[in-house]
Amino acid sequence: MILPLLLLLLGSRSILGAQPGTRVVADFNKGWKFYLGDEAGAKDATFNDAAWRKLTLPHDWSIEGQFDEKNPAKPEGGGLPTGIGWYRKTFTMPAAKGRNVFVEFDGVYKRSEVWLNGHSLGQRPNGYISFRYELTRYLQPAGQPNVLAVRVDNSAQPDSRWYTGSGIYRNVRLVTTHAVAVDEWGTFVSTPAVSAQAATVAVQTQLRNATGTSRTVNLQTVVLDKTGREVARQLTSGVKLSSAATTVSQKLILKNPQLWSVAKTYLYRVKTTVLAGQAIEDEYETPLGVRTCVFDGQRGFLLNGQPLRIQGVCQHHDLGALGAAVNVRAMERQLEILKAVGCNAIRTAHNPPAPELLDLCDQMGFLVLDEAFDMWQKKKNSQDYHLDFKQWHQRDLEDQIRRDRNHPSVFLWSIGNEIREQFDSTGTRLTRELTATVKRLDPTRPVTSALTEQEPAKNFISQAGVLDVLSFNYKHAEYPKLPTSFPGQKFLATEIAAAYETRGHYDLPSDSLRIWPKDGKTKLTTGNPDFTASSYDNAAPYWGARHEAAWRAVRNSPFISGAFVWSGFDYLGEPLPYPWPARSSYFGLIDLAGFPKDAYYLYQSEWTSQPVLHLLPHWNWRPGQTVDVWAYYSQADEVELFLNGKSLGIKKKGPDDLHVMWRVPYAPGTLQAISRRAGQTVLTSTIKTAGPPAKIELTADRSKLRADAKDLSFITVRVLDAAGNLVPDAANLVKFSVSGPGFVAGVDNGYQASMESFKKPERKAYNGMALAIIQTTQKAGTITLRAEAEGLEATSVTLNSKP
Repeated sequence: MILPLLLLLLGSRSILGAQPGTRVVADFNKGWKFYLGDEAGAKDATFNDAAWRKLTLPHDWSIEGQFDEKNPAKPEGGGLPTGIGWYRKTFTMPAAKGRNVFVEFDGVYKRSEVWLNGHSLGQRPNGYISFRYELTRYLQPAGQPNVLAVRVDNSAQPDSRWYTGSGIYRNVRLVTTHAVAVDEWGTFVSTPAVSAQAATVAVQTQLRNATGTSRTVNLQTVVLDKTGREVARQLTSGVKLSSAATTVSQKLILKNPQLWSVAKTYLYRVKTTVLAGQAIEDEYETPLGVRTCVFDGQRGFLLNGQPLRIQGVCQHHDLGALGAAVNVRAMERQLEILKAVGCNAIRTAHNPPAPELLDLCDQMGFLVLDEAFDMWQKKKNSQDYHLDFKQWHQRDLEDQIRRDRNHPSVFLWSIGNEIREQFDSTGTRLTRELTATVKRLDPTRPVTSALTEQEPAKNFISQAGVLDVLSFNYKHAEYPKLPTSFPGQKFLATEIAAAYETRGHYDLPSDSLRIWPKDGKTKLTTGNPDFTASSYDNAAPYWGARHEAAWRAVRNSPFISGAFVWSGFDYLGEPLPYPWPARSSYFGLIDLAGFPKDAYYLYQSEWTSQPVLHLLPHWNWRPGQTVDVWAYYSQADEVELFLNGKSLGIKKKGPDDLHVMWRVPYAPGTLQAISRRAGQTVLTSTIKTAGPPAKIELTADRSKLRADAKDLSFITVRVLDAAGNLVPDAANLVKFSVSGPGFVAGVDNGYQASMESFKKPERKAYNGMALAIIQTTQKAGTITLRAEAEGLEATSVTLNSKP
């Protein structure tokens, strides 16, 4: 039987699931060899790759390199090496007469070309797009070795405004089907009519006939609820397949549907079966979430008929110390941290995401603004996608829409971000062309583009008249003019704030706003000598704003459906406002290591119904120094502050206030805030003056792991004094060692100008904290991480890895 044999040979799992002899989807990530550099002849099957490095995909070679200002990607690209790399995989196939074999790549950065046994299968310049090639005609007879070779060229730099990573950084699969099968991304499932009593499920299925002769098949579609129980069925008989692709439309009625929402993520499955008589030719599954999404000019956004303020963040695709290499647990952790702040939407800035991110958003309850391009024909960097746009944009956009259109989390398509054609008439033509492409493949979702120009006469993208939602980046002070400037339109803030913060650093006074740089023509000449920015939310670029000012403007504009904060997490590259050695961004609510900054709690107090009381800053200052003490709070009427037991007064937020503040002459001891509602204590927050570093604390986000060579535990490292207080300026070098079936996959501390390697098993604490990421192997057992630093009491944490 083909399925067990394939799984045995490939050491993989079936992703979609299939009966023996039908569709087989196998993990194709293991057993690759890698060479960093260009190598003549590496595409040939006979090439000797014995000396190449063995690895498992996904893989990002850039993150393994050393930071250097001279690297061609420049600090804007993270200051890490790029270049050319080769991957090769040798594999055998069982006898598969009448079967078609494909290799699927979720993303290769960038400019990839793929060969099988020396035969070129094709090229894809776009590093973010998914693609597949058919292998059938070039495969060797059963049992004989085949060689798949991939050349990745990320040498032409600079090509991005942020870190991209390099290599086969997303997953790869081997897919085997009959000659008659559902085509690549061949289903489109939508719900054109939804009520409490019933939902109409419209299914379009594109069938591929590679037999070379006409065929007649039956198409059976079944809807399964989350327990696997059948809840709807339709059979279409006598479908004639006379060409390579035939589309079949069906409608099913789902009674008493369970709706998908950000609060309740109910997912159905649509199972498609292609039958030739009683024989199964193919089986294919598609996710289904029943929901309605509507933008309204007055009421904002409505999900399932109920108003929902979009509380979103923009996210680049890197995973901090892990680089761009896809890891589901790392993405899940990011979403968990964002869920806790009250975030309900993700904008994929500024490119198609990994498909696993959309799976997680479906399951965890996030809306997704799925974005296609950061530029069209006009460049933002000399070597960016503008060089390939004319030839490839149609294919790339079509592939993105067809791949992602069945995810219930995807609620809005964006065809571009701050596109420079916004300012000339080519923008009108291209907007109409791109929007028409989206609508042809998915007429059910609205289309937008992230704009900057708020004057209609100057905005040639909005003048196209085809965007369903007008989305604007920044310029929050101009929001009140939008309904008059663009009458009858629907609005969204696709980027707000872009405020700078370094976790745990505070510049006084807190109400002195720092505009870095002050305009687009002036380089930053001030700033801090240690390349930090204040966590008081008082530093921003001239085109951005403080978090409070930006969110207040959105909150006070009910016609705006919501906003996406720039950004959720810090990301590698774009280290504004600083030059080298700054090499990652300052914009995140959460630092690169995954530790929340103070602004995180501002949004948590605004975006959730849970009580919040967050007190800042730390309490280690110079005697007599005047320190601004802030509190973000919610679900309370007031906050009272105490220093060493003495009340410093009660503060209450006014209608437009988002925090309260006291100016306090510093004295060592205990700072305590108490929030109250109707006179009753809601929460208490305490910060104590810390003594010198004495010991290390390790806290694992998860201690029970899977022995699958993919699972991760993120270990928070805190440097404490003898009494257990975090030492807010501790910078001790912490060294890590691991025993058992695991290893250090990455380290970090969140400091944007650190030149330390992400891969070396040691890290200096930054403002008292660091991070170690432990990855499992395929062997089960007990994993122990030990952390030690000179002069400090060492400690360890134990994890359990099970099959």
